[in-house]
Amino acid sequence: MEQSSQDTKFFGHPSGLTTLFFTEMWERMSYYGMRALLVLFMTATLQEGGLALTVATAGAIYGLYTGSVYFMGLPGGWIADRLLGGQKTVWYGGIIITIGHIVLALPNDKTFFVGLILVILGTGLLKPNIGAMVGQLYSSKDRRRDAGYAIYYMGINLGSFFGYIICGYLATNMGWHWGFGAAAIGMGLGLIQYKLTAPKLNGAGLLPPSPLSPKGAKTAWLVIVGFLITVAVITTLVFQGQIIINAVVLAQYTAITFSAIFVLYYTAIYMFGKLSKSETLRLTALLLVCIASACFWSGFEQAGSSLNLFARDYTDRMIGSFEIPPAWMGSANAFFIIILSPFFAALWMKLGQKLVTPAYGLKCAIGLIIMASGFIIMFFAAQYAASGLKVAPYWLIATYFLHTVGELILSPTALSAVSKLSPKRFAGQMMGVFVLTYSIGNIISGLLAGSFDPNNVEQMPSLYIQISLFSIGIGIVILLLSLKTRFWELLAEQEDKEEKSSPQVA
Repeated sequence: MEQSSQDTKFFGHPSGLTTLFFTEMWERMSYYGMRALLVLFMTATLQEGGLALTVATAGAIYGLYTGSVYFMGLPGGWIADRLLGGQKTVWYGGIIITIGHIVLALPNDKTFFVGLILVILGTGLLKPNIGAMVGQLYSSKDRRRDAGYAIYYMGINLGSFFGYIICGYLATNMGWHWGFGAAAIGMGLGLIQYKLTAPKLNGAGLLPPSPLSPKGAKTAWLVIVGFLITVAVITTLVFQGQIIINAVVLAQYTAITFSAIFVLYYTAIYMFGKLSKSETLRLTALLLVCIASACFWSGFEQAGSSLNLFARDYTDRMIGSFEIPPAWMGSANAFFIIILSPFFAALWMKLGQKLVTPAYGLKCAIGLIIMASGFIIMFFAAQYAASGLKVAPYWLIATYFLHTVGELILSPTALSAVSKLSPKRFAGQMMGVFVLTYSIGNIISGLLAGSFDPNNVEQMPSLYIQISLFSIGIGIVILLLSLKTRFWELLAEQEDKEEKSSPQVA
């Protein structure tokens, strides 16, 4: 249901935006606050209260966790569309996330992984649907929609910033599980706020837009319950030692599986989607964007793993007598996004006014190359660390700055490309396929992070430069190919003009 365009109670926007803004802010506070601690906690020694896992294992678990969060958004969106509606799905997702963080806060090694599973399941329900409800607050002709998403995106980054600061401080000064507990409180506050202000949503996401028949719904719930029982049984067998899971091997196979799903689905649409020549060319142009996205996130997500470890082990974090918590370094990304977002919004508007619209592939390639250049900075920082020195924080800050610039160029561009270049009858499915690039990138990121062995610091410079050169190489190839595919991207605009100019038959 679309909310009336007359509602301007929240800075000129529908009052329901306050509900979604603060719910997402608290959810991201809990997610990023916990994510900042994840690899640090898993690799900390038993004496430090950690799990004493190897960097390779911790990196693989981190990649599986972050990759699965995005992957579970696919069934989460389906559940909202066909069974529960967005409002209920977000509510139940938030409850599961809160329980997951509470379990993480318990000082027990085994329940820690149960908590991770719960957060994955809950985030899969909440994350895709709260974003979809933002769009439902506006009528189809409401020009405030893009600005509304910009405000909503600001809530995401405010939550991220405070999550790093609060959870990072508590984990360092009071203990790991205090940090995880703060994440639970954050999500709990988000839930309370969501419930109290839900009437402001004015029906947005209240009902599923494409509900299943009663028989279909019953079958769907049986499948969902069967899946949850399977997860519970496997988890129990792992705890009992009857199933041995190698996290690194599992991450490798999961990355292959997600990549295979992406390739097979894309191929199926090519072969059986009855595409016109224009649609085929546009999908090929979109493929470049998808490849750029997967490569981008495999580098960018080092923020929560290898860069986090570098902040802990090789960065001089002392300011006078105060030691900066290592998790605080990661907050630079959210800070830079808040500062730079208005600049990039103005830049694209200015270019548009001058009728200069860079191709999607070109912008994504530039974003990937800028992100990759951050690892050139880390190459030099790692050389200092390999010589036995602790480096100044500005090396990491500069890296996060370049990563943020790359994100602001690539991320919104890629989402826009999916919506514009996909055949309209496959728009929803292609967005789901595109989300797989996040999952693939995150899992590869975890596997790459596992190569950063703190006991072999002399290997670190070469590892960083390999990531940089590979990503820059992919970016250059995509940039060159975009010189051709930019003409294919324009076919979407031509078709839109033809549809508008063609006579309508009653």
